[in-house]
Amino acid sequence: MFSHAIGFDDAPFAREHRGDVAVFGTVYARHTLHGVVRGRVRRDGRNSTAELARLVGESGAREHLHLILLQGVALAGFNVVDVPMLSRLTGLPVLVVARRSPNLERIRAALLTRVPGGTRKWRLIEALGPMEPCRGVWVQRVGLSLPEAEAALGALTLTGRIPEPLRAAHLIAGGVTRGSSRGGRV
Repeated sequence: MFSHAIGFDDAPFAREHRGDVAVFGTVYARHTLHGVVRGRVRRDGRNSTAELARLVGESGAREHLHLILLQGVALAGFNVVDVPMLSRLTGLPVLVVARRSPNLERIRAALLTRVPGGTRKWRLIEALGPMEPCRGVWVQRVGLSLPEAEAALGALTLTGRIPEPLRAAHLIAGGVTRGSSRGGRV
């Protein structure tokens, strides 16, 4: 049921970088890569939701997609995705995937003391609720049940624990930005 997905990850950037950061999405049908999209989001900004919705629409595969996958709830530092809004804008369920459960207290402290608009961004994270363990990773979800999330991860994971659309987006982002990708853990 969730065999056609688009996964997004941001490109690596220097700690001192300000401005836009590249974001890459990979379109998959089961275990086959069918397309790549590229966009930009502002470092610590608030345009990630609109940009991801735009990229889904421009992917050329919108009518075939079953699911959006995110490598964490924020891109380009603290450009926090409004996951329920992304789901509404695209009409697709969204699954946020992380290798380990985040330290929410540390994230909250950073947002509230160092990031412009941090209170709003913290509310977006808080509204998603806690991450749940699921097939060896941690997830947050909108528009799908935990058993459906497990099925989606099972259908889209080939190597390791991270689903192929996220793994490929991570590798492409690193390769394009650094000149070579780094395999291993994403």
